[in-house]
Amino acid sequence: MGISRREFLKYTAASSAFMAMGVPFAMAAGQNKQVDHWVKGVCRFCGTGCGVMVGVKNKKVVTVKGDPNNHNAGFLCLKGALMVPIIYAKERITQPLIRKNGKLTPASWDEAMELVVAKFKDAIAKYGVKSVGYYGSGQALTEETYLASKIFKAGLKCNNVEGNPRLCMASAVGGYVTTFGKDEPCGSYDDIDAATCLFIIGSNTSECHPILFKRIAARKQADPNVKIIVVDPRRTNTARIADMHVPFKPGTDLAILNGMAHVIVQEELDDYRFHSKYVTFMDNNKQKKTFEDYVKFLEDYTPEKVEQLSGVPADTTRKMAKIFAESSATMSLWCMGINQRIRGVWANNLISNLHLLTGHIGKPGATPFSLTGQPNACGGVRDTGGLCHMLPAGRLIKKKAHRNEMEKLWGLPQDSLNPKPGLHTIAMWSALAEGKLKALLVLCTNPAQSLPNLDKYRQGMARKDNFIALIETFSDAETVKYADVVLPPAYWCEREGVFGCSERRYALVGKAIDPPGQCKPTVNILVDFALRMGVDPKLVPYKNSADIWKEWRAVSRPTPYNFWGITRERLRRESGIRWPCPTEDHPGTRIRYVRGEDPNIPKDYKKKYFFYGKPDGRAVIWFRPYKGAAEEPDQTYPFVLTTGRVIDHWHTGTMTMKVPELRRSFPKAYVEVSTEDAKKMGIHNGDNVLLETRRDKMVFQARVSDVCRPGLVFVPWFDAHLLINKLTKDAIDKGSKQPEFKICATKVSKA
Repeated sequence: MGISRREFLKYTAASSAFMAMGVPFAMAAGQNKQVDHWVKGVCRFCGTGCGVMVGVKNKKVVTVKGDPNNHNAGFLCLKGALMVPIIYAKERITQPLIRKNGKLTPASWDEAMELVVAKFKDAIAKYGVKSVGYYGSGQALTEETYLASKIFKAGLKCNNVEGNPRLCMASAVGGYVTTFGKDEPCGSYDDIDAATCLFIIGSNTSECHPILFKRIAARKQADPNVKIIVVDPRRTNTARIADMHVPFKPGTDLAILNGMAHVIVQEELDDYRFHSKYVTFMDNNKQKKTFEDYVKFLEDYTPEKVEQLSGVPADTTRKMAKIFAESSATMSLWCMGINQRIRGVWANNLISNLHLLTGHIGKPGATPFSLTGQPNACGGVRDTGGLCHMLPAGRLIKKKAHRNEMEKLWGLPQDSLNPKPGLHTIAMWSALAEGKLKALLVLCTNPAQSLPNLDKYRQGMARKDNFIALIETFSDAETVKYADVVLPPAYWCEREGVFGCSERRYALVGKAIDPPGQCKPTVNILVDFALRMGVDPKLVPYKNSADIWKEWRAVSRPTPYNFWGITRERLRRESGIRWPCPTEDHPGTRIRYVRGEDPNIPKDYKKKYFFYGKPDGRAVIWFRPYKGAAEEPDQTYPFVLTTGRVIDHWHTGTMTMKVPELRRSFPKAYVEVSTEDAKKMGIHNGDNVLLETRRDKMVFQARVSDVCRPGLVFVPWFDAHLLINKLTKDAIDKGSKQPEFKICATKVSKA
């Protein structure tokens, strides 16, 4: 792109200064390129959903710049600005591949598809539909996930439909649904600009969502009275701008959140008028309780007791509870540190509890907001029903009325959909390892690197009696090693479709160029698969993703999701629209559950707030007690291992490692060790350090710093040569079925 990483960082620093002064600043990388035309799109990486403009010259992409009309106001992080080399990487797969004698060899589309279909048909004939499945991604287009789910659930009557958001966002879904009755955030990114307290917990926003972090920092810079609280065992760059950084013993944040609620009620900082009118109190047995019962429940979480559990000083708990409650508008932001836990749903509930208790909800700047990891985990898998227990637009497989509604919309006989939910992600890959699942279609994800307790599942992938068909862009993705057939899709801006980001904003990824070689849009691959499998052509009458989008709008229309007003034409004109959006002249919804803001609430409704996902219209404050991690440190394994991202890489690195600037910045994974622990063990920067858990062991180079608290070590998971997920544990949240990536016990020693 003609810009080095050092130059980019210089431009980014300048852009921050210019933004603070209100001066527009354009990225030099995008401005200086001569292009034939620009095509509007969405960034390929995290769930922030930044708008991009793709510059095309001589039918090739030559540059990318930020879309000034989208929420990111023209700004991009390093990853987003440097996407061009990924498109033209030498590792691109450009023709179908079939494994013969242990090696992947080129094949025709017809040969590859016939083999895939033969294996799926054979498995179904011998073992039934429960022996096959589909595993998708929060990186797939909305249309792709909707179509794949429809093919399996409506066409094959198979509910073994999952996606990798089960690994990252399932607990957020569970938290929103149990508290509010419906999934997805109540507010939007606009709340950052109005909040006077930003409560960040379980999120290293500066590295995982850098453009949102820029917006947070700008809010603080614009008004020094804005308070930022960061609750994190690591002293990340996010924590370094905080008014309060609260480090704690990993896994004890449930106690901390209950401790804050205790302070709020004892100091009479709760909004009784709000919660008495709009909230139901409920214990773990789903029995209705009173506010007085809740106060009694919180007696076990005095700041002094919380200090004993978490290591957070009692006065610190009191102080941040008061800041949270007394702010004119508090916004909470969280991510994988909350979700990837065996009590992830509970942790989500407890954050929302604080908002419902104090009335910090449903007004500008006041909202509980879950950040998303992937560009379309919300707009694809969650909204379209791409999980084993779901149907589109918040409908559930186990509910007969929901099945009947979808049968009518899909033109199926009544009661013909399979009423039993399928296998969730960990159960699905376990079934493959046990030989119970015989054929699996995998789209746009890399489970051979991203699953926890990886050795177990990689052994399952390697079984000779199973069959894996993989729709994959790059030959060096770890899962390619286990694929029997690889089908090459059109990548990112080589086809048209929709992404939906964390704030319920749907935006169009435009087609900028043709795909190389024999690559095809995934929608066409899936339709071909369906027709060869004998699925009724009336179920898949699509020529392209636009046809599917039109149907998806109609499917959503009778529900509170309601995308009907988000037409393809509007998406081409506008830079993203937030649902619900019932009509073509509706501007989209900033704030849900508030009369006058949310179109799902009648204008003549008598109350201001209506949590319509619940039968009584009230949100729920849950009594969620403190429970520890699945694997706590002990004498044999005395440290806690946690994992996450670094700013320059994304997920399994199959894309970002193809950008020279990013690869040079972080060429390989490392282990972060606290200065105090390193001194005790004689470890220095660059030393080899052995990490050993009950599952595997591995050597990393040390980075000694003040980032980790004593007793904690951190390893990023982008490196395919140092697969940290071989060490992580696959215990799951019973409600969300999401694994506890963030905490496991480990030994640490100088190698």
